[in-house]
Amino acid sequence: MNYRETLKDKKKIVIKIGSSSLLHEETGGVNFRELEKLVRIICDLKNQGKDVVLVSSGAIGVGFQTLGLKVKPKTLSMKQACAAIGQGQLMMIYQKLFMEYNHLAAQVLLTFDAITDDERRRNAENTMNELLQQDVIPVVNENDTVATEEIEFGDNDTLSAIVAHLIKADLLILLTDIDGFYTDDPHKNPDAVKLSVVNEITDELKNMAKGAVTSYGTGGMSTKIAAARIATDSGADMAILDSSRLELINELIDGEDVGTLFVAHEVENFDTVDFIVHKGYLK
Repeated sequence: MNYRETLKDKKKIVIKIGSSSLLHEETGGVNFRELEKLVRIICDLKNQGKDVVLVSSGAIGVGFQTLGLKVKPKTLSMKQACAAIGQGQLMMIYQKLFMEYNHLAAQVLLTFDAITDDERRRNAENTMNELLQQDVIPVVNENDTVATEEIEFGDNDTLSAIVAHLIKADLLILLTDIDGFYTDDPHKNPDAVKLSVVNEITDELKNMAKGAVTSYGTGGMSTKIAAARIATDSGADMAILDSSRLELINELIDGEDVGTLFVAHEVENFDTVDFIVHKGYLK
């Protein structure tokens, strides 16, 4: 079976992009060229009749740059202050760009108790689905202004997989600084091989992930394998793509052999709390 051909028919897509793709590494300033390109691609997917949710990092980085700080914040309170400033700034940019293509965006900030608490989980699910029904693009991030180390998602790879589970997405796309999943770190091992399609997440694959790290952000390749376990067991395919080539999103959905595709295999009676909250997917 050609799994990639089935991607043309995906109707509900979650796209995750990290801070390193949104900000210039040298200055910490917003990379408007890449942001505009991402928004244009998402709007084109919307125009094809697809629902899209964007999970976006970058609030702390934007707040840091807005305050003109010279040293990255180390204390939790300073990070939260930067997030409080950056979340508004980043969302203002997103809304302006989406409106240029006649689409609306809405901010959704989640904390970990939105998953652990049944009522809050239902509310988060209902809100995002209602936004999609109203043809609005939810822009999701962790609420860094109130999250603490004890109750945070830890990285947006995990958050995006949980969002895919909540809205019953059929495709999750992780944009990262590497062009797929390799058998080892390709920066260090020239013999590392990129996998095109992964049908099953085995212990061997998880061990590979410990070596095949990414360079930036809070998530390495291990967090992407954890996200793949959540997404594929929830019934969504997941792809890892190179964030420096955003046009790969279109190529992926056209069925081309780009990045690494993790194939869905929905688990009956999937339990969010058991498998995610109790860290069953993160071990």
